[in-house]
Amino acid sequence: MVSRLSDWTLSPDPHGGPPIYAAECTTCTEESPAADTTEAPDIWCLRHAGRTGHTGFRMTVMTFLRATPVDPLIG
Repeated sequence: MVSRLSDWTLSPDPHGGPPIYAAECTTCTEESPAADTTEAPDIWCLRHAGRTGHTGFRMTVMTFLRATPVDPLIG
């Protein structure tokens, strides 16, 4: 993903690390631990559903971005 507005470009930060995933129950708002893959939040959702009967979840993905100025000579 690269976005551009006027004289700035927004792109993934190469030094920001991998995306971070977490899940939240939409019934009780209990949350999974954060992880660098979806596996742990997915397992948490399934265990939470089995334990509580709650079936709705929201997955959140946090990633790091970097805004950089565009060189006017390159465009």
